[in-house]
Amino acid sequence: MGALRELTTDQQVALLFVTLFGALLLATAIAMVLVLRDSEDSEGGRRLVRDLRALWIGAAVFWLAWIAGPVGAGIAFGLVSFFALREFITLVHTRRGDHRSLILAFFVVLPLQYVIAGGRWFDLFTVFIPVYVFLAIPVASALAGDPQRFLERNAKIQWGIMVCVYGLSHAPALLLLEFRGQEGRGAFLVFFLVVVAAVAQIVQELASRWLRRRPLARHIDRSFSLRAWWAGAAAAGLVGALLYWITPFKPFQALAMGLVAGGAGTLGELVMRALKKDAGVRYWGNTASVTGAVGLLDRVAPLCFAAPVFFHSVRWYFRV
Repeated sequence: MGALRELTTDQQVALLFVTLFGALLLATAIAMVLVLRDSEDSEGGRRLVRDLRALWIGAAVFWLAWIAGPVGAGIAFGLVSFFALREFITLVHTRRGDHRSLILAFFVVLPLQYVIAGGRWFDLFTVFIPVYVFLAIPVASALAGDPQRFLERNAKIQWGIMVCVYGLSHAPALLLLEFRGQEGRGAFLVFFLVVVAAVAQIVQELASRWLRRRPLARHIDRSFSLRAWWAGAAAAGLVGALLYWITPFKPFQALAMGLVAGGAGTLGELVMRALKKDAGVRYWGNTASVTGAVGLLDRVAPLCFAAPVFFHSVRWYFRV
């Protein structure tokens, strides 16, 4: 541990990525062996390959975001937000009268949110979408003169902006938080967030299979129970405590932050499943021809909920 702390920040981040890509290479090699051995289970093999591909893409985006700096990170996550919002809007009911609102959402609101984050105007960053865009979207729709299902249509557009743009934009904003004596270590905060959110989701899914099920919302997800959620959040907290040394947190603070972020991510996944039920689909982006990004929102949904909760918890608690 002492040797790690003696490294410069750039060397520590580089070591982080070497470890990350090394673990992915090992996991890919093991997966290839399993797929070749269990060739009869073609569906399971395809799912495993798809999940690994998503992990490689996510790790590559994370690495490119770091080496490109805050501007590159904003562009990378902005593109993810664009395709995720496109995926969301394609599967909800809209009308011709919504075109102005959609143009506003994709080509004004989305880039402005990331520009505001890049400028470190965090007070405006916090309220831009929940206040100003919340009011602007229905105004744009009303000017189109189409009152049919007006509230429902605008609520869906606003919800898509909140999840895909507002929520996800907080991940690269973590790179811009500066702690005294911890400058340039924002990449570790992003890594911490992604790891605890992923651990919470995986443990919650496994616990829902092992524990006796008492689903809280059986019409949305029969596997989601309070005990499984607590198991996922607790696992995220423990992993967060183990990772405290790469963050500005002390062990107990890291545990609390991991618990909060992991719990928020799994609850967010439940909410997105409810939205999928309403839309009548099993996965966001069922076909590539519809959205151009198969299942992207499925991959980033927990992060969309965990990132803003984690960002504001860190910023308010540490006053940065």
